[in-house]
Amino acid sequence: MPHPDAPVFYPAKLALEDGTVFTGRHFGAPGTSEGEVVFNTSMTGYQEILTDPSYKGQIVTMTYPLIGNYGINRQDVESRQPHVAGFVIKELAPLHSNYRADLSLHDYLTQNNIVGIAGIDTRALTRRLRISGSMRGVITSETLDDQKLVDRARHGAQMEGADWVKCVMPDASSDWSEDLGDWSPAGDVERGDGLHVVALDCGAKSNILRNLAQRGIKVTVLPGNTPTDEILKHRPDGLFVSNGPGDPAVLDYAIQPLKGALGKVPIFGICLGHQLLSQAIGAKTYKLKFGHRGGNQPVKNLDTGRVEITSQNHGFAVDPKTLEAAGGVITHLNLNDGTVEGFRHKTLPVFSVQYHPEASPGPHDAGYLFDAFVEMMKTKKPPTGERLKQLQSMRDVPGAK
Repeated sequence: MPHPDAPVFYPAKLALEDGTVFTGRHFGAPGTSEGEVVFNTSMTGYQEILTDPSYKGQIVTMTYPLIGNYGINRQDVESRQPHVAGFVIKELAPLHSNYRADLSLHDYLTQNNIVGIAGIDTRALTRRLRISGSMRGVITSETLDDQKLVDRARHGAQMEGADWVKCVMPDASSDWSEDLGDWSPAGDVERGDGLHVVALDCGAKSNILRNLAQRGIKVTVLPGNTPTDEILKHRPDGLFVSNGPGDPAVLDYAIQPLKGALGKVPIFGICLGHQLLSQAIGAKTYKLKFGHRGGNQPVKNLDTGRVEITSQNHGFAVDPKTLEAAGGVITHLNLNDGTVEGFRHKTLPVFSVQYHPEASPGPHDAGYLFDAFVEMMKTKKPPTGERLKQLQSMRDVPGAK
């Protein structure tokens, strides 16, 4: 007999715009939700994924088959709440076990009104998305009419042209002081004591801000649409541009302030910040077929020759020809498909990466980039390839100089 307090899981469906319908079991909140259906290849880290603002407007599929076994804790969140439009998994762990857990995945999604579906063939779904590309979809525990769901998916909003940043960026400025605490990185880090960074928040993950504070930096967080003159009023030593959701090409309110700041303050960008900086110098972006989402993406650093295993979450990329024509120097390439993963400017103190060096849980290969940002603020120049090798080595061997 099931436990009298055990949740009751009702039938649920996921419909795609190409006419495919998957039937499984509902978990989390009851209801219906629309979004772009994407997949993430990480084996762990579902809590980070759920609370990453870059997933706003997307239904996320986990390719790892068993999800929920370590529950949810209230410390390891990347923002104030989950942002996914829906959550798709193969099997929901019936019990969670972790000394830090506060509640189950099911209860967490229920509390935050996120619809989930379990018990479907996520391998078949992922294969379809890889072949056909990311698609609009509907996830529901309410309407089980296949044709109605497919029709609704086909009339859903496209990700191209979508501005989701306005839904996740803060309304006002704030100060950030929380560092990595018990999860501080092994090895030395470049200290930025006394330096002041303004972080433009387009949907920033908390662990990015923790990594900045870890280096002794004063961090002031401003909304992603803050005008240039307001940014410069803070007299920052550096400007950071965060990750975020949606199509970077439509975010003129975030691109124009960066254009005004070029050459006036050193700038570092991550993910959406990389795309916005690229457009600020004159490059263009385009939509990828199914994007990069997971904790195992290989990236080659062209300056050092080293390959980094990286965490990624993006569905758009920077066009390399327009980037180089605008004065950008490509510094990192994705080894799976050759797309641009990082650049620096030829003459200005500007660099950025498409991936996430702050991943937690996840690979730490790229943590040296925060050290490079600190050094750029001190020297007003992007670090050379030789210096990047040294910064990486400092993190490889604790105490190395």
